[in-house]
Amino acid sequence: MKKEIHISYQKKSSDLGKVQIPGSKSESNRALLINALCVRSGEIKNLSSARDTQLMSSLINSSETEIDVMDAGTVMRFLTTYFALTNQQKVMTGTARMQERPIKLLVDALQTLGVLIEYLNKDGYPPHKIVRFNSQLSNSVSIDGSISSQYLSALLMLAPTLEKGLILNVKNGATSRPYLLMTIELMKHFGVEVEIEGHRYKVKPSTYTFKKFTVEPDWSSASYWYSIFALSGAEQLELTGYRADSLQGDSALAQLMLPFGVKTTFGENGALLTKQEAHLPASIDFINNPDLAQTFAVICAALEHSCVFTGLHTLKIKETDRVLAIQQELQKFGADFVEEGEKWTVVPPSGNWMETEVFINTYHDHRMAMAFAPLACIMPSVTIESPEVVNKSYPSFWADLEKVGFKIV
Repeated sequence: MKKEIHISYQKKSSDLGKVQIPGSKSESNRALLINALCVRSGEIKNLSSARDTQLMSSLINSSETEIDVMDAGTVMRFLTTYFALTNQQKVMTGTARMQERPIKLLVDALQTLGVLIEYLNKDGYPPHKIVRFNSQLSNSVSIDGSISSQYLSALLMLAPTLEKGLILNVKNGATSRPYLLMTIELMKHFGVEVEIEGHRYKVKPSTYTFKKFTVEPDWSSASYWYSIFALSGAEQLELTGYRADSLQGDSALAQLMLPFGVKTTFGENGALLTKQEAHLPASIDFINNPDLAQTFAVICAALEHSCVFTGLHTLKIKETDRVLAIQQELQKFGADFVEEGEKWTVVPPSGNWMETEVFINTYHDHRMAMAFAPLACIMPSVTIESPEVVNKSYPSFWADLEKVGFKIV
């Protein structure tokens, strides 16, 4: 296992060529769960090569009594719900960091439905034991949607299997709502309708029927290539396989990057990135796209542009405290990320910061590694700690960088 890698880049061409990014982790994990609930399952094409998806695929049919999801938050939430409502007795556990990530809201909802779940260490946190689910006690659940949309998605995907169906009442709005809408569209693809009335979601008892499905490339991963394109001085880059009618919430990236001078045109082969005049934004709201925040923090700092971010309240309970991680790493080259209430301001660097070499800690977080890598476009060398963390979502990232002219040692 490599301890660190050194990245450098010398512009060789205005056309970066074509990049094939792996399938969406979010789409893949949802499709795998729904496929497991189909009367007859089938093949999901272009499944993500991400470690989280490989975990989901291997664990969902596991006969083991202890399920170790490692650091995969989506897998923990989805499989806790899946095993609970299909009455499978399991102990759910993960890494030390996973055992610090709250799951109480989801467990409370499952207990309302009639599932007996016991915490094995600290109340409200993994590890926990799914004891039994004999009968549905209620057809209605209320849950705070401001913490994670994954709780809502997990409950909705299992809802049609319940004998009384489910009415899901979401309090305080749904953070990352596009991910919830992705879930609902995927359920519809496999034959289950969700009735939406404001913040109320209703699913009747019904049956999933398998229908051919191909996973779109991952939009969250595309953000690193948009960053590279914006910082490298390239004139053209094609990201193959992307669709204008994407189910993924992070497809908003195409619009968010317009003010940064990156235009996206969709064609038969995917998304073509070209240059246009930049009009840098004063603020960006990430309430629906928190996974893009690290990428944009680096872009803003690299362009020496001050920008106010909002909608980041969920970042502190991700793979790491991403707010603190962004702040600490930006400070290494003279920038900063200042928190004031519900606003976070990127403070740009000054002076001769581009002439320095920087060492980036990744905090066991794949997005930290990939978000900061594009700095190599404008700095002599960027060193990334624990580069293998990208395996969580984009295992071929470093190899793809080399294909377009980056040197990695």
